Amino acid sequence: MFRPPAFLFALAVSTSAGSLAAQGAPYRAAWPDAAAIAAGGVLALLPIPLKLPAGSAPCAPCNPASLWSVDRVAVHLPDATADRVSTLLLLGVGGAAALGTIWGEPRARAVTDAVVFTDAVTWAAAVDQWVKVAVHRSRPILYTSEAAAAAAANIRDDRESFPSGHAELAFAVATAYTMVARRRHAPHVTRNAFLLYAGAAVVSALRVTAGRHFPTDALGGALLGTAVSWTVATVHP
Repeated sequence: MFRPPAFLFALAVSTSAGSLAAQGAPYRAAWPDAAAIAAGGVLALLPIPLKLPAGSAPCAPCNPASLWSVDRVAVHLPDATADRVSTLLLLGVGGAAALGTIWGEPRARAVTDAVVFTDAVTWAAAVDQWVKVAVHRSRPILYTSEAAAAAAANIRDDRESFPSGHAELAFAVATAYTMVARRRHAPHVTRNAFLLYAGAAVVSALRVTAGRHFPTDALGGALLGTAVSWTVATVHP
């Protein structure tokens, strides 16, 4: 009896799996997901008790001429209003994405999709925090006339400019929603995804307007948030 080569069988299995995913094969949630979310949460919070990044600012005031020209637009005194609005908009984008992930679904599937959404966003937050620790980039305020006072205060947050956490989380929740909603063929997913990404882009722009981040911080956050969220949602069973 003819038996096809093993690689053809593997190819058929992988093709079938891809077909099921395209047709909306549901995610599966299990106890390892709780461990993954807990681990991501711990990693995201760990730099706080460890007081990382450690050390003082590398310069205060720093020389704006050392920046890429695109980043110099962020060198101005902080704008508290833009800062608050960006945070409120991030909460709105996150809430809308989370609600859209479970809207109209049976309870069991809503719980599973919420788990995948939370897993993706939690790990995006963890990556954000540890990239900040590794890069240790000074915020725009350390390039302004308030640099000396900021350096004297020795606030750890002033050395966490790259990447923008607001941008990373905003794009992470938009991507997590899009991945989950497309898998179950949710209605209006294209429109909703567009609105969420538009909101995430505004959040990113406001972080620059607020003087909290450089444009490259916002771009880095957007790319990292999208990549991590997409990866988690893709490899999840």
